[in-house]
Amino acid sequence: MQSKKFKSVDEYISSFPEEVHDILQHVRDVIKETARGSEELISYNMPAFRLNGLLVWYAGNKNHIGLYPKPSAIKFFEKELAGYKTSKGAIQFPLDKKMPDALIKKIIKFRMKENAEGVKKK
Repeated sequence: MQSKKFKSVDEYISSFPEEVHDILQHVRDVIKETARGSEELISYNMPAFRLNGLLVWYAGNKNHIGLYPKPSAIKFFEKELAGYKTSKGAIQFPLDKKMPDALIKKIIKFRMKENAEGVKKK
């Protein structure tokens, strides 16, 4: 992870080499399009989106884009994520493969629903 403290998502994305920058911008656009009305922010020094609570984080790395949608989403989409390296809270999408836009959208919609249900329970 980079040691610089980022003040904006644009600043974060522009800190990467062009090929990673372009993929990060693409992931950002996919999330923004899916989570209309969400707020973009820097959280844990990474780009994130908030809608009824934090929705998802994403980050650039040397060989992959990390997506951090909370453990519940990773567990829910376990079968669809079988081809990707995952951990309890993270998914790694390799930079040398096309980003799985449809899967990213499904994960975002799942998290939106989860956050909305959490708000109803309060």
